[in-house]
Amino acid sequence: MSDKTFDYCLAHTTPPAPYLQALERETYMRTLSPHMLSGNYQGTLLRFISQMLQPKRILEIGTFTGYAAVCLAEGLADDGILHTIEADDELVWIIRQGLENAGLAHKVIVHTGDAAKIMPTLDEVFDLVFLDAGKLDYHHHYELALAKTRIGGFLLADNVLWDGKVVGNDPKDATAQVLRKFNDFVQADHRVENLLLPLRDGLMLMRKIV
Repeated sequence: MSDKTFDYCLAHTTPPAPYLQALERETYMRTLSPHMLSGNYQGTLLRFISQMLQPKRILEIGTFTGYAAVCLAEGLADDGILHTIEADDELVWIIRQGLENAGLAHKVIVHTGDAAKIMPTLDEVFDLVFLDAGKLDYHHHYELALAKTRIGGFLLADNVLWDGKVVGNDPKDATAQVLRKFNDFVQADHRVENLLLPLRDGLMLMRKIV
């Protein structure tokens, strides 16, 4: 998608709520990699997917400052809970502030630490999973998350095109190589059906079927 086309699409997308605008500003002021933020375009899609599913349990792996967590939590069922896992404990105050401002703190449990160690401790079956942590760990996180996803549940994996380097099969980019193998694995995985969306940096949508 060209920048001009993307700008047109963004101009014809509902603008973010004030609390999301505030969270985006805080992210750009307080973090070294604000581009990791989901942003309004992708955030709106995440919110729509969650609102359509009305999940009771969501798992997010890789919170960053919580923009996607807010968007996903907005679609939770009345008694729903979102578990989100962030490796960097220095980001927790921004995450909690954003959730408080959105009125969603009571619906989100924030975990800090290694997702691969935390996921097995969660006694939950998830309706929706969002993978957005370390890309080199995607395959491992996918297997752990898929085991805890209900049949018919959905998983999303962000950044799977890696700025186009996955398509170009850039041999110098280790992350691109890992993500290319991940995409190929998902494509051949009989446990899911999948759709790769060229949204921002690539979003893989999967549905667990067995």
